[in-house]
Amino acid sequence: MSTAFILICAMCLDAALGEPDWLWSRVRHPAVMIGKLIGWLDDRLNHGSYRRLKGTAVAALLVAGAAGLGGLLSLLGPIIGTIICAVLLAQKSLVEHVRAVGEGLQTSLVDGRAKVAMIVSRDTKDMTEAQVARSAIESAAENLSDGVIAPAFWFLVGGLPGLLVYKAINTADSMVGYRTDKYRDFGWAAARLDDVLNLVPARLTFLLIVILSNQWAKWEQMVGDARRHISPNAGWPEAAMARALSVALAGPRSYDGKLRDLAWVNGNAPREIGAPEVFRACDMLWRIWGLALGLVSVWVGVSFII
Repeated sequence: MSTAFILICAMCLDAALGEPDWLWSRVRHPAVMIGKLIGWLDDRLNHGSYRRLKGTAVAALLVAGAAGLGGLLSLLGPIIGTIICAVLLAQKSLVEHVRAVGEGLQTSLVDGRAKVAMIVSRDTKDMTEAQVARSAIESAAENLSDGVIAPAFWFLVGGLPGLLVYKAINTADSMVGYRTDKYRDFGWAAARLDDVLNLVPARLTFLLIVILSNQWAKWEQMVGDARRHISPNAGWPEAAMARALSVALAGPRSYDGKLRDLAWVNGNAPREIGAPEVFRACDMLWRIWGLALGLVSVWVGVSFII
C-alpha cells in the first residue's frame, strides 16, 4: 500500500473523527507525550552555561528518536500507519477551534476572547471584536500549514519517520522556540529547524489558497506581505488567506503586556471584522483540505496507471 494512499485514508479519518474526547481523556495524545519529554529536558538542561549547545543536542535527540520510533512503527503495517498519521493531522480540530471563536463572538466579546485565548499566545483580555476575529483567522492560516499541510507533506516525503520528526520539532518550537531571555539560546536549534521544515509546506499552503481564491493578480502584493512578516513562514498562508477573505490581518498586537507594532497583511482591506469572517475562514479551511485531498488522490491514480 502506497504512502500517498495511506495519507488519503488518514486525512479522511481525521476529518471524520478529529480528536474525540472519549479517546484522549483515557489515553495520552502523542503530541502531549512529546511535550512532556521536551518539558522534562527543558527543566533539566536549560540553565547555566552552553545553553545553545544543550538545546542543539536536544533537537538532535528529538530528530533521532522520532525517526527511529517512526521506523519501528512503520513495521506494524498500513493500518497502524493510517491511524498514527490521522492522529497527527489536525484538520477537524483546527476548524472546530476556529469556529468556536466565531460562535463565542456571537454570544459576547468576553466569550470570543476566552475562545481565542485557547489558540493564540498573544494577550487577549483587552482585545476588541476585530482583534479577536483577526487573531482567529491568522491562527487558522498558520495552523493550516503547521497542523495539516506540513504533516501531510512530511508523511509523503518520509513516511512515519518524516511525520514524527516534523511533529517533534514543531512541538519543541512551540514550547521553547521563543526569543526570550530564557529560550533565546536553548530554543535556537529547534526554532531554526522548524523554520526549515516548514519552508516548503508554508508555500504550498499559500499556493493552495491562491488557487482556490483565484488571487493570481495580487501575487506580488501577497509575496511582499509574506516577506515583511515577523515569521519566515507564517506570513505566506496569512497573506493568501487575507486576500481570499478580503480582510486585513496581523498588525499591532500585545505579548506579555508589551505592544508590538508589527506590519499589516493586506492592510488596505477592512480591519473591523467579526464572526462572519471567522466562519468564512472555516469554510476556506475545508475547501483547501478538499483540494489537497484531491491532489493526493490524483497522484495515487496516476501512480497506479503508470
